Amino acid sequence: MTSPNAPATEISLSANDVVPPTGFTAQLTVLTAGAMAFLAVFALALSVAAGGLADRWSEALSRTATVRISAPAGQVEAQTRAVLEVLATTPGVASARALDRAEQQALLAPWFGPDLPLDTLTLPRLIELMETADGYDPVNLRLRLAGEAPGAVLDDHSRWRRPLIEGADRLRGLAVISALLIGVAMSAMITLAAHAALAANGQVITVLRLVGAQDIYIARAFTRRFTLRAILGAVLGTVLAVLALVLLPRGAAETTLLSGLGFSGASWLLPALVPIFAALLAYIATRIAALRMLRKLA
Repeated sequence: MTSPNAPATEISLSANDVVPPTGFTAQLTVLTAGAMAFLAVFALALSVAAGGLADRWSEALSRTATVRISAPAGQVEAQTRAVLEVLATTPGVASARALDRAEQQALLAPWFGPDLPLDTLTLPRLIELMETADGYDPVNLRLRLAGEAPGAVLDDHSRWRRPLIEGADRLRGLAVISALLIGVAMSAMITLAAHAALAANGQVITVLRLVGAQDIYIARAFTRRFTLRAILGAVLGTVLAVLALVLLPRGAAETTLLSGLGFSGASWLLPALVPIFAALLAYIATRIAALRMLRKLA
């Protein structure tokens, strides 16, 4: 029999022993963090791809322009030569050339098919020009073209370029908003899981309080456990998302969104930030939920 005067045995309870290591809350937290991290990586990839697409469209269309010549059949060649002479002496124009029949047919093929009979159609003559880095004065060029070739019309692609770039920028903004909403949803799910775990362990919390445990200690235990679960799920989801992006088929063309979906260069660091933000969100959400729930259980 133990002597009454014998020293009491000190019981050391680590923070990991407060929260059950298994249960539906553990699977729910890992699954939620993994799924949200997977979606967040794709949202970031979409944002990067949209930004790259907008930059490519802007670069490709900002340096090119087209002169369209609509004139009677007997004047087309003469006006074409006149336009080429004007462009050759225009400051800011790097080069200019008239498109041949094959090139015009290739431009119309996506809409009318490859067997379009150009010989039976009256099509305007197209002249493609490339501008220098300094650019040219479109107002002055239009005045010169009107004097030398009345049937020539300058199209600097501004009306095509602006909607494309605005659309790509809006898509990038939507991708960023989607990533933020994913973070909010993950915080909400982890908060619900933490509430469920605290409610299920009400008797454990009561005993801990009887032996002198402070609420901050109990909250720290739940916060640590749920943060580690969130990190595990976020890492798994991020790895799977990166693998899925790497395995996506790559096309030769880079002018579409799906062909450029993914990361390149320094942007590959973005997926690595997803688990970090997931851990931060889980820590904040779980700590607030734990302290609020403990006040209710007091």
